[in-house]
Amino acid sequence: MAKLAILGFAGEEGLYIVDLEAGTVAPMTVPVKGALQTVVDLQRAGGAVIKGVSVAVSVTSAEDISNGRFDG
Repeated sequence: MAKLAILGFAGEEGLYIVDLEAGTVAPMTVPVKGALQTVVDLQRAGGAVIKGVSVAVSVTSAEDISNGRFDG
């Protein structure tokens, strides 16, 4: 099973495609449509959509991660 995720940050436009197996993160450039358009609309309205991941946390620095801290 491929380990891919779509990632977006609160307060920012746009989504990213994260490929854990390839070790890459890239802006999503394909046209958004269908159910993904609904996700984008919810994101623009300040909502969050979580599916298929158990942890997703935004941090301000790599140092925070190594010290076990995150903004919560």
